Amino acid sequence: MSKSRSDQMVERLRAMQAAAPDVEASAIVSVDGLIMASALPQDVEEDRVSAMSAAMLSLGERISGELGRGGLEQVYIKGDDGAIVLTSVGTEAVLTALARPEAKLGLIFLEMRRAAEDLTKLVG
Repeated sequence: MSKSRSDQMVERLRAMQAAAPDVEASAIVSVDGLIMASALPQDVEEDRVSAMSAAMLSLGERISGELGRGGLEQVYIKGDDGAIVLTSVGTEAVLTALARPEAKLGLIFLEMRRAAEDLTKLVG
């Protein structure tokens, strides 16, 4: 029996987190703000992550376009307790990762880009 698309997405998220251990949680969110797949800890609200991810993606796209920076690739937010990185997955979704404060961001950016390429095939 083959795995569902959602299961394949979760598997890919977990593989990304294994390759970049400073990623504490991740999710794939539709541009409409709906969770498509997640690897979030139980104390993280999926609905909150999905709504905020979609809002940040929309705002990032608008800012990028308005200021002549072209199509949006990534949104990066750094807080006292870690970072949030959003990367486009095709035109229909966004990959969101929550990282530890001491995270090696270069590795996270690389793994997210690789995951986004794989996930584009599953989202489309």
